Amino acid sequence: MTIREALAYIHAVDWRRSKPGLRRIHELLEKLGHPERTVRFVHITGTNGKGSTCAMLASILQAAGYRTGLYTSPYIFRFNERMQVNGQEIPDEELCAITEEVRPLADSMADHPSEFEIVTAIAFTWFARRKCDIVVCEVGMGGEFDATNVIPAPEAAVLCNIGLDHMAYLGDTVEKIAATKSGIIKPGCEAVLYPCAPSVAEIVSTRCRSCGVTLHPVDMDALSPLAHSLDGQSFDFGDLTDLHLPLLGRMQLYNAATALTVTEVLRRRGWAIGEDAVRQGLAQVRWPVRFEVVRREPLVVMDGGHNPQCMAALVENIRDYLPGRPLTVLTGVLRDKDYRHMYAPLLPCAARFITVTPDSPRALPAQELAAYLAPLGKPVTACASVAEGAALALDSDADGAVLGAGSLYLMGEAEAALTR
Repeated sequence: MTIREALAYIHAVDWRRSKPGLRRIHELLEKLGHPERTVRFVHITGTNGKGSTCAMLASILQAAGYRTGLYTSPYIFRFNERMQVNGQEIPDEELCAITEEVRPLADSMADHPSEFEIVTAIAFTWFARRKCDIVVCEVGMGGEFDATNVIPAPEAAVLCNIGLDHMAYLGDTVEKIAATKSGIIKPGCEAVLYPCAPSVAEIVSTRCRSCGVTLHPVDMDALSPLAHSLDGQSFDFGDLTDLHLPLLGRMQLYNAATALTVTEVLRRRGWAIGEDAVRQGLAQVRWPVRFEVVRREPLVVMDGGHNPQCMAALVENIRDYLPGRPLTVLTGVLRDKDYRHMYAPLLPCAARFITVTPDSPRALPAQELAAYLAPLGKPVTACASVAEGAALALDSDADGAVLGAGSLYLMGEAEAALTR
């Protein structure tokens, strides 16, 4: 099996036809000998910030000397980046070999596994064979019925910022979404909760009480920002002073506070994580296209914020890092996102918009997005390709900057075109 054949098989399954539940992933992993039962996990969910929190925590654990797996989605540049051990992506040959092993098992099932279930089975098998000490695992969507929730009780169940997204699948209120996401909390773990509305906190607390789990709220009062620039930022958190983080934006400081709270929980559970590992892990972390500077001349910043909460954070970052600079915004979005509320906060910061179509069957066509943006008062151009849009964006005001923003499914292709 070639890498092209492996990916074609994985992507051929339509996840939307699958019914919620863990029965399929249980059956598939049973056929594989339950690799997930040989690995210890930190399980992380949330609407925003979970990927960044995963990356920071994995970097800290790796710096502490642990063989650390990292499972995230979606990918930005290539599929293999979704599963990593100590920062190294799964090699093509291992991805192909495990896919070839999984394929006949999945195809023999009366209720065929979804794409995400197949990918999760491949990842858990690889982590087990690489003998990971611990895996930092990002939930795909939701929590309770997500394929990753097949794992035994994790060391920590982490709930990052919870907001409105994927409402057709998770519920139309933050309380319903919180109830689904809190399903990753199991007896035997400890839970960490990002600050949230009282109604959400009560739902999570109730779940913890029912499972006999200790809940650790993230103490944002212990966080003190010190300085920031396009090269990174420094901050204090509790007794830890002058920490450096290359990821930009106030939200990343909040995510760092969450990762540090999880680190302390792990330390109390016997994991040897010293202060030097914390400092090194944070200083070395990289998480692409989250307000990331990818080019200096002209200045190009990429941000994959794809819901209204992310866009509000993006606008805050623009005001903090790029005050007064005219922005050419290269953007595209998926049709099922709340794009009608996403772009309004960005209008005061944008000089013009260039719309393109992300590479996804769920994409909103560039012309439709342009038609929505045009009456809002800023110049808009719809382009037939990402390459055309990037070229137009780079031919912009020399004193300004280019912002690639919108769907994560756009970011890889857009960054490549903007940095050629």
